[in-house]
Amino acid sequence: MAKPVLKAALLSPQRPLGDHPLLVVGPSLGTSSILWNRVASLLGNDYDVVAWDLPGHGVSPAATETFDVPALADAVMDLVHSIAPGEAFHYAGVSLGGATGLQLGIKHGERLRSLSVQCSGARIGTPEGWLERAETVRTQGTPVMIQGSAQRWFAPGFLDREPEFGSRLLHSLRDADRFSYAFCCEALAAFDVREELGSIRVPTQVIAGALDDVATPSMAEEVAAGITAGGGTATAVTLEGVAHQAPAEAPAHVADLMRSLINWAESTWAESKGADA
Repeated sequence: MAKPVLKAALLSPQRPLGDHPLLVVGPSLGTSSILWNRVASLLGNDYDVVAWDLPGHGVSPAATETFDVPALADAVMDLVHSIAPGEAFHYAGVSLGGATGLQLGIKHGERLRSLSVQCSGARIGTPEGWLERAETVRTQGTPVMIQGSAQRWFAPGFLDREPEFGSRLLHSLRDADRFSYAFCCEALAAFDVREELGSIRVPTQVIAGALDDVATPSMAEEVAAGITAGGGTATAVTLEGVAHQAPAEAPAHVADLMRSLINWAESTWAESKGADA
């Protein structure tokens, strides 16, 4: 299984990295770092916000062979190492980006300080559904997904209120490499970490949209329950009036939730370091 190459965009102000806590944010399938622009504008003065793009989306090169979600998580670790070698970081991700976050918590938890899983789950959809979508996009291209994605991604009325921002996100989908998008679908088809949630020890919040039919609030509660059952710390939060793109639809609420989690995680991490001294 190949490890894809990921590229990132700095969403916080240009300055030397290292003086602020590092926050790495991941996208949902079909979007790019644009998804995080509004949240980053609210958090960027206090954190170094770095957004990565999926293969063939945004600034990341197209994938040439299949990969899975663990390989995406490994690629995120390579990316972080290239910009902040050895540094522990906070992570937030939406949908496939959130699934990647769970995989980071399972496989690379020692490098995480906090984890915000948004509009995602330990298993999303069905393998059959994802494989069918992969085949459709391979043969017809990503524009075939735009109408359905517009309905799934956003709560009713969002595109009327935010036509420019909504269209920028849908343009990310239109411009995505069809083969890379299909590989992402196949990665989601194989993704199921329900039995591994108990190994996550990093402080975690799981954010769901009340109107999300893709990653429902009950899926968020399942993730939080699976983590706490293993002795970890996790809470589930449902945002009213939000569908599948929480950072775009409710940036202020999402930023507040993330800030609270990061501040709490930073304080507990400092206390643990003090206890180790």
